[in-house]
Amino acid sequence: MTARMGTGRLGPAERSAALAQMSAEELDVVVIGGGVVGAGVALDATTRGLSVGLLEARDFASGTSSRSSKLIHGGLRYLEQLNFELVREALQERALLLQRIAPHLVRPVPFLFPLTHFGWERPYVGAGLVMYDTMGFSAGLTRGVPGHRHLSRTRALRLAPALRRTAFSGAVQYWDAQVDDARYVMTLLRTAATYGANVASRAQVVGFLREGERVTGVRVCDLETGREMDVRARQVVNATGVWTDDIQELVGGRGQIHVRASKGIHLVVPRDRIHSLTGIILRTEKSVLFVIPWGRHWIVGTTDTRWELDRAHPAASRSDIDYVLDHVNEVLSVPLTREDVEGVYAGLRPLLSGESEETSKLSREHVVAHPVPGLVMVAGGKYTTYRVMAKDAVDAVAHGLDQRVPPSCTDRVPLAGAEGYQALWNSRQRLAQSSGLHVARIEHLLQRYGSMIDEVLALIERDPSLAKPLTGADDYLRAEVVYAATHEGARHVNDVLTRRTHISIETFHRGLAVVEEAAQLLAEPLGWDAEQIKREVEYYTKRVESERLSQEQDTDQEADAIRLGAPEIVPVASPETNPV
Repeated sequence: MTARMGTGRLGPAERSAALAQMSAEELDVVVIGGGVVGAGVALDATTRGLSVGLLEARDFASGTSSRSSKLIHGGLRYLEQLNFELVREALQERALLLQRIAPHLVRPVPFLFPLTHFGWERPYVGAGLVMYDTMGFSAGLTRGVPGHRHLSRTRALRLAPALRRTAFSGAVQYWDAQVDDARYVMTLLRTAATYGANVASRAQVVGFLREGERVTGVRVCDLETGREMDVRARQVVNATGVWTDDIQELVGGRGQIHVRASKGIHLVVPRDRIHSLTGIILRTEKSVLFVIPWGRHWIVGTTDTRWELDRAHPAASRSDIDYVLDHVNEVLSVPLTREDVEGVYAGLRPLLSGESEETSKLSREHVVAHPVPGLVMVAGGKYTTYRVMAKDAVDAVAHGLDQRVPPSCTDRVPLAGAEGYQALWNSRQRLAQSSGLHVARIEHLLQRYGSMIDEVLALIERDPSLAKPLTGADDYLRAEVVYAATHEGARHVNDVLTRRTHISIETFHRGLAVVEEAAQLLAEPLGWDAEQIKREVEYYTKRVESERLSQEQDTDQEADAIRLGAPEIVPVASPETNPV
C-alpha cells in the first residue's frame, strides 16, 4: 500500500472511494463501530502508520456517542466510590482535550453543588473537590478550568436565583467541561481520514472472514446499495459499545466480555425556564442529576436504569421524564412542567457486567481482550477516556501484528479545526466584517468547526442564499446543512437534524418545521430525486411522531413498542439474511 493523506472530507465521493479502497487490499486494521471509541481507535492506528478502515452500520455517533450528558469530566461520584485512578485518568484527559487536542470543541462549564446538610457536608464535599482539582493537573498542562470555591446561600442565590431558598443551606461551585458529543466524533473521524484512514457509514459488518481459528477480515453490506463485499485485515477491532455481544456472537460464542446496557434519559428546556448563571449538580438516591448550560437551552439529566429492549432506538417513557422533573423540581423555586420540555433523548451506557444487579454500580472502567487470533475487543469506559481506550486497543493490535508499531501519539495530535482556532477567535470581528455575517454567527461557527470555518464560508461565498438561517431553527445556517453532506458524512435528513445539528431536541417542533427545507438542501449534494426527498421527509416525520407518542407511555415496554413503529430509512441488514 502507498501512503496517502486524505482531505478530511467525508462526502459521498469519499465514502465510495473508502469502500473501494477497503475491498481492494488487505488493511492492517479494520475497526467495527463509528462511535467515539471506534473513531479514536481509527485515529490512533492511522497516526501510528497503520493502514486503517472503519465501518459503521448506521450514522457515525448514532448510538451512545450522541446521547450522552455532553460532559468531559472526571466524575465526582467515582471519587466518592474511591475509584481514584479512573477519576485521575479522566481529569488528565479533560486537560488534554481542553488545551491541546480540541480547544474549539471542548470548553469549561461551571456547576453549583447545593449543600443540604449542616455541619459535616461542606467539609466532606470541599475535601473531595480539593482532591478533584489537584488530580486535574496533567504533565505539562494546567487544569484548564478554575478551582472550586465555597459560597454562602446568599451568594449562591445570586448565581442561581432559580434555586428555592429553603432547599439548601449553602453551596460549592466547581468547574468541569462540556462537548458537542456527536460533533466531536465527526471531527475525530475527519482527522483520521486526513491521516489516511478509510471511513464509511451505513456499512454493516454481517460476518467475519476466517482462516482456521484466525479472523482475517469482515463481510460487509453497503446498506445504501445492498451490495456485499469482503474487507481483509490483519487485525479487526470490535468497538461497538452496547452491540459488543452481538459482534462476539458473529465470530462464535459470547467471548470474554459481557456488556450490559444502562439507559439514561435527558430533557432539554429553554434557557429562560431556569434562571441561573451556572450549571447545577444534585445528588439523587441512585446517582447524580445535572442541569447543564447548553447554548440557549438547559440539558437536565440523567437516569440510570437497566435496558434490555431495542438498542438502536432506546425509548424514554413518561415515568423516566417524570423522574427527572420530580428530582430537579425539589430545588427549583419555579417548577418545570412537561410543557417546558423542548426535547427528550435517551442513550445507553455500555457497562461491563459484574455481580451487581444495579447498573449504577457496574464498572465504568474499560477492558481490552484478544478472544481469538486476529480480533481485538474493547468495551466499557466513558466518553471522557475514549483516547486511553483507543490507545490500549491499538496496543493490543500492535501485539498481534508481526511488525514494529510506534507508540500512540494522539496526546499530541490536535483534531481537525484546532490548529489556528485561537487566532481566528481573536479575529472574529474581522471575520464577521469580511463574511457579512454577524459576529454572533461567526462565534457559533468557530465553536462548531474551528479553523475549518473557511470551508463553510466558502459555501456561502459560492451561494449567498446559504448565509440565511433555517426557517424555524435560526441557530443554524442553511450552509451547515449542505456542509454536513459534503464534508461530514451525513447521508440522510435525520443525520443532519439529530447529530450534525441538534435541531431535533432544541426546538419544540423537534425539527418538523425545517425537515422539508433541510431535505431540499441535501438533495443536490446527495443526488436525491423528488421521490427520495419525499421519503426522507415522511421518515423523519414518522420518527418524531413515534418518539412523542412513546414518551406518553408509562413503561419501557410500551414506549419501546411504539418507538419501533417508525421504519428505518435504510433497512439494517440482518446477519441471518446475509450468511458469511
